[in-house]
Amino acid sequence: MVNISESATGKIQEMLAAEETPNLFLRIGVQEGGCSGFSYGMGFDDEMHEGDKEMDIRGVKVVVDGDSMKYLNGLEIDWKESAMGGGFTINNPNASATCGCGSSFRTATEAGNPAAEPC
Repeated sequence: MVNISESATGKIQEMLAAEETPNLFLRIGVQEGGCSGFSYGMGFDDEMHEGDKEMDIRGVKVVVDGDSMKYLNGLEIDWKESAMGGGFTINNPNASATCGCGSSFRTATEAGNPAAEPC
């Protein structure tokens, strides 16, 4: 299960409303790479794929591919405003280590494929 805060849900709904493509949903995933081994991916999509898991979170359709779900179970996404603007933050209880920029992680059992350069 993925959790999205009220503030993040509001921002996602605002961004979806600004798009002109019908039937868009939020796709969240994980791929190998980044300075810690795995990198998060988050964006809008309008095509389902075999193995996708679909969730309705606060009225937002969220899709996670089956391979990524094991890394994202319990994931928390929030939206934080700051003096420099705003941005999404991710808290992943499965991560045993993260990079300084917060977009890369590894788990206790899997290291992924870390990039040679830091983030």
